[in-house]
Amino acid sequence: MKLFGPLYDKVIHWSRHKYAPRYLAAVSFMESSFFPIPVVFMLAPMVAAKPDSGLKLALIATISSVMGGLLGYGCGIFLIEAVRPLITDFGYQDSYELARSWFEKWGFWALFLAGISPIPYKVFTIAAGSLSMGLLPFIVASFIGRAGQFFLAAGLIMLLGPKFEPLARRYVEWIGWAVVVLAVVAYFWVK
Repeated sequence: MKLFGPLYDKVIHWSRHKYAPRYLAAVSFMESSFFPIPVVFMLAPMVAAKPDSGLKLALIATISSVMGGLLGYGCGIFLIEAVRPLITDFGYQDSYELARSWFEKWGFWALFLAGISPIPYKVFTIAAGSLSMGLLPFIVASFIGRAGQFFLAAGLIMLLGPKFEPLARRYVEWIGWAVVVLAVVAYFWVK
């Protein structure tokens, strides 16, 4: 079943649009508080399409993501009881409880790890707010973590240069299904 190839082609098309940086900023903002699609899936083809803009795009994604994280943080502080049913409905309850326990043990470092890894960052932003993490450490950990993820991805794609796009297109189905399998395995491992 070809699912990821057509999606990849569409994202490549969008990544060349004159408003692509705005789309990236919007997706980065939304992903940090409620949107389920990781930013790297949009950032990577954008950098592949315009490698000279890679660092600028990574910065846009970082700043927008931290701003979206602040929305998640605010939801955690002021709206946790209203947001909790959504966390459950979207299947993030276990991740939320894990995030809370990590915050109790590691605080700043838990958020940093969530920012740099494929762990759902949005869950950690809400948990940070619900546990009243200090705002300045929240911003610093978010900025460093998100910048680490986005600049690393952009840098790797810039290094691969024009070879990246055809290579990614050739293996996008394998990569896409591997990510799905890893997500399912991670879900059952955490559960």
